[in-house]
Amino acid sequence: MYLSDRQVAQRYSVSRGTPWRWAKTDSTFPKPVELTPGCTRWRLMDLENWEQNKAEVQSYDKE
Repeated sequence: MYLSDRQVAQRYSVSRGTPWRWAKTDSTFPKPVELTPGCTRWRLMDLENWEQNKAEVQSYDKE
């Protein structure tokens, strides 16, 4: 399953431009995939993996 920038923004309660900024500035954030010219999406599986890794790092930092 693939998500648009609007869907990714809604998932994280951020503006539509934020996922694009994260993709450029955060090396851990999944890069979008160009499905066709003008159609770029994020893989839901990649986002879920990123969320899990982020949660594990935060849990580890609390110890």
